[in-house]
Amino acid sequence: MTQHFIRDLENLKAGLLRLGSRVEEAIRKATASLVDRRPDLAMEVVAGDAAIDDAEVDLEEDCLKIMALHQPVAGDLRFLVTALKVNNDLERMGDLAVNLAERAREICAAPPLPVASTFPEMVDRVREMVQGSLDALIHTDEEAARRVLAADDEVDDMHRELFRSLEGAMERDPSCIRNAIHHLSASRHLERTADLATNIAEDVLFMARGEIVRHRPLP
Repeated sequence: MTQHFIRDLENLKAGLLRLGSRVEEAIRKATASLVDRRPDLAMEVVAGDAAIDDAEVDLEEDCLKIMALHQPVAGDLRFLVTALKVNNDLERMGDLAVNLAERAREICAAPPLPVASTFPEMVDRVREMVQGSLDALIHTDEEAARRVLAADDEVDDMHRELFRSLEGAMERDPSCIRNAIHHLSASRHLERTADLATNIAEDVLFMARGEIVRHRPLP
């Protein structure tokens, strides 16, 4: 392995981690906007999305250049394939953070719904999954990746329970339908963020073991 190749891989890893940190911060602000009713944080998330998009494009170009110039094999090739996939998932997480922030702004402008008291627990769990998936990526930690995979069902259950609660609230008080729909959209964005964290965890297992674990029971 040449020094040039090593340097390119290290620069790629550093760029991927910077993107991960930026996306994690966007998710933190978007969820804080939702839970703490902070529309100012929602605006910060929306304003920061272009930088995430630009970073995603730059990283994809870097991956492709490394593949073309160095023709990596084995573990190095798996890392680059993983980097391409994780890069895309992080950008999609950034988009979901924007979607969540936009819903949070609408929610902040309306009276609180009692059923929204379940949001903080769901938010905490999703944040843990995002952080856990990035930690697993940084350290190629299979156990951390497995914990993220195991947590996905819990977030799905929270989303379904909130849907049932919102459905009941709309039946009891049709005047809250618009507000309830914003809450349901926010819950869906959180659930999708958890799915993308799961994707990253699966990619970490692929990078570590060379096995595709999607759609299979945990070994």
